[in-house]
Amino acid sequence: MDSLKQQIKETIVSSLQLEDIKPEDIVDSEPLFGEGLGLDSIDALELGVALKKQFGIKFSSESAENKNHFASVDALAEYITAEKAKGESK
Repeated sequence: MDSLKQQIKETIVSSLQLEDIKPEDIVDSEPLFGEGLGLDSIDALELGVALKKQFGIKFSSESAENKNHFASVDALAEYITAEKAKGESK
């Protein structure tokens, strides 16, 4: 799970071109939006596309759960792990 979290952090930094932030600066449990990392809704869209490319997962634009999935690196890692497990069991 730690390598997945590292990949997520690298994807966040590279896809959003966060020049002042390094992957190791992002705390796994810290909120990505608002008071935490300070991302906004445009960042969420860009990050969703980048995560889809990187990990082959999808986010539904109608899903109220997206806010929970994007809450933190920990939440994203749990979602990606669960989605990959679903894909493998098909």
